[in-house]
Amino acid sequence: MTMLTYTLITDPAPLEASAPGRSPSTATVYLVATNTGQQTAYWSSIKVEVPVGSGAGDLTSDFNKINPTGEYGTRSGTRSPVNVRPGPQGSNLFEATASGGRAAFAPGDHLVLTLGNVVVAPATGLAVLKVTEKTSRTKTGQLSNSFAAVALVKTAPKEIPAPRNFRPNDTMVNAGTNIVLSWEGSDDFDYTILSPAGQAVVTRGAYSWSPADAPVRATTYILVATSRTTPLQQHFLTTTVQVRNPVLNLDTLTVSTGIFTPWVQGTASVAGGRITFTGEGVAVSNGAGGQGTMTADRADVNGVNTRWVQGRSTDDGWISFPHFGIQVSRGGTNIAQQGVVYTENVYATDRDDSGCINLHSQGITVYSPSGRNRIGSVTAHIDAQ
Repeated sequence: MTMLTYTLITDPAPLEASAPGRSPSTATVYLVATNTGQQTAYWSSIKVEVPVGSGAGDLTSDFNKINPTGEYGTRSGTRSPVNVRPGPQGSNLFEATASGGRAAFAPGDHLVLTLGNVVVAPATGLAVLKVTEKTSRTKTGQLSNSFAAVALVKTAPKEIPAPRNFRPNDTMVNAGTNIVLSWEGSDDFDYTILSPAGQAVVTRGAYSWSPADAPVRATTYILVATSRTTPLQQHFLTTTVQVRNPVLNLDTLTVSTGIFTPWVQGTASVAGGRITFTGEGVAVSNGAGGQGTMTADRADVNGVNTRWVQGRSTDDGWISFPHFGIQVSRGGTNIAQQGVVYTENVYATDRDDSGCINLHSQGITVYSPSGRNRIGSVTAHIDAQ
């Protein structure tokens, strides 16, 4: 029977066995020795044998990666380091030794032997650590070996935690602004990102990515996390970046309900014309912001309010609309010479619609208002000017 009581604690608890295709499962194992008796014990060494291998009863498959440390604590609260070293090659044990070869272990005192960076064996099961203590009841009495066994459980590994918090550094950007996408996740996934530009593979160990081409319109990105395990684990996360001034490279655009916008501008030049939708209707502007020109084959409207109307050429005749009626001019809009009106019939009427004058090659014929009867004629020479 041992003079000391042994307890085994692990972090994490319980231990997860390592799994193929994943990062090795690592843990810290704490062996706590306590004097729960009524008398002081004197100890010389405490040896811990670790089961090494890949089986269900093995703690680790790599003994050499374990980092051992020791600490002694009294009931009053003082602490001091304890020397811990590996045993002979192939023994798979660690040995803690007392200062001076033998030291008192008072009731209520404890010793913690820490085995850090333990790479947990891949098989699930119960691993038993064997303890050998060399102790005595007196300061000068014969030291003897006593033995104990402490066990821990290795459980099947849990599913790899899904990645989370996939987000852009800015959810609203100007067209052409570079962005960075970030997320949190496990090294046990391989990450790819899907976008309208295609699929991009993320460098292993990186948890951020920037597209080679900055978005010019609202763009959705999909993060795909794929495990290297059997069975396969796969997760999909999405995030969208909005663009304040999107660029749409479309052959056609069909809108079923309507387009709501304060203005539309052309792209024929850097300063293209603009159509602005006002409360009264539509305003056409040129690239400089002044009044613009609208070209059409025909206009069908209920009314036109304008200062003047001119033919297509700059020297064509033009009609202006002063407050007293209509004025016909010729020679361009900058020359106010009187122009000519050509017509087949001219009706000269008063308020009672009295009479009609017809212009023809022979001269002028005058008709009465009633039935348009011919009542007279006027003949004159027509100047060919």
